[in-house]
Amino acid sequence: MSDPAPLREAVATRMKEAMKAGDKARVGALRLIMAALKEREIEARGAGKIVSRADELALLTKMVKSRQESAAIYTEAGRAELAAQENGEIKVIGEFLPTQMDEAAVIAAAKAAIASTGAANVKDMGKVVNALKAAHPGEMDFAKASAIVRGLLAG
Repeated sequence: MSDPAPLREAVATRMKEAMKAGDKARVGALRLIMAALKEREIEARGAGKIVSRADELALLTKMVKSRQESAAIYTEAGRAELAAQENGEIKVIGEFLPTQMDEAAVIAAAKAAIASTGAANVKDMGKVVNALKAAHPGEMDFAKASAIVRGLLAG
């Protein structure tokens, strides 16, 4: 497990830059990221664990999904200004996530994970998805990856 400090340091550095530039929206989004990272670290410390890079990426991914859902709800409700705020936060959080794999790359990774785990049917799907999560943390939407794995194992 890796030390969580590098991501927190990167967030803190960008927050200082945003403060100097007077970008209040960016500072707010960075503060949200910092608070979430600290909260996760405190939870882990209480359980006697160390926060891994994969845990950090999972947290950031969860934050993005939450904001995407909120933005969609705000858009449906005609609240464009709130949807724009959520989209701005998504953009800032996305700066700390690795680039997302395209569908072809996800399929290739899924096929490799199926081969490496020896999965033969849909019952082995959990092993394959866990292998993908370990090999590609934060690089794909695992809900979509699960659907692809299910399709490959079923067909």
